[in-house]
Amino acid sequence: MYEKIGDKLLPWPKFAKRMGFSFLVTLGIVTVALLAGVVGYHAVAKLSWIDSILNASMILTGMGPVDPMKDTASKLFASAYALFSGVIFLSAVGIVLSPILHRVMHAFHIDEDT
Repeated sequence: MYEKIGDKLLPWPKFAKRMGFSFLVTLGIVTVALLAGVVGYHAVAKLSWIDSILNASMILTGMGPVDPMKDTASKLFASAYALFSGVIFLSAVGIVLSPILHRVMHAFHIDEDT
């Protein structure tokens, strides 16, 4: 997917396309994660759809829960979703930043052996 050490630096229009692709992949992953949280909060915690969106969004972005969970099942779901959201957030940052970091390393000819 990325150019090798001997290749020239990717032109800006192609790099922008690569960044757009990374952004779209990240957007897809975050959308699926958000939908999982919304459905989970609605089904398990018995929150309304709008409250489910609010809670899932706040957890996914690392802000924290809004509504208190009242029963054991909803507390377990909220805990699992918070852990899942942390992994999704870090993965999303990695996917978005990887083309930028690769371009910087390629520009300086940093090999993975050094």
